[in-house]
Amino acid sequence: MDEIETRLAARLSSLRAERGWSLDELAKRSSVSRASLSRIENGDVSPTASVLGKLCVAFGVTLSRLMQMVEDDFAPLVGRTAQEIWTDPETGYRRRLVSPTSKNLSGEVIEVEIDPGKRIEYAGTPRDGMEHHLVLLEGELFMEIDGQSHKLNAGDCLRYQLRGASVFQTPKHAGARYHLFIVA
Repeated sequence: MDEIETRLAARLSSLRAERGWSLDELAKRSSVSRASLSRIENGDVSPTASVLGKLCVAFGVTLSRLMQMVEDDFAPLVGRTAQEIWTDPETGYRRRLVSPTSKNLSGEVIEVEIDPGKRIEYAGTPRDGMEHHLVLLEGELFMEIDGQSHKLNAGDCLRYQLRGASVFQTPKHAGARYHLFIVA
């Protein structure tokens, strides 16, 4: 297990403990099995993007906030080599944390790469109305946000307030690379 997966396992365990939830309680709130939660927290398996999405909804945090150690202060410059990358073991989806969250900053920036012919679904949002600005840098991307469909081409920007489920899908002939600006 690499450092980011070890930190993620510890973060999930601490979030559950902070709330005083048992594994059974978190399983009910997230629709992720107790056994899977235990294996994830123990670092036996790496969670998929879908499972992380469910856990973020249960905890009421963004995926980036979950992925990053919460700092009392922030460094103004985040060099590319310091930007953490996480890869979904199920879909190969790659997420680079360009500008991590902090207690003192309300926004974050991530860069995402999705290979051709992939579909990533999130069942809900950690906070109703969370503001997103997605700028497609390369490729094509089909999105469904709160039941409304959008087709994005390179250079397009989709701005929305997330209130429910979302789907990110690439066509079989093209992947996608985008920046997502999230205002928490």
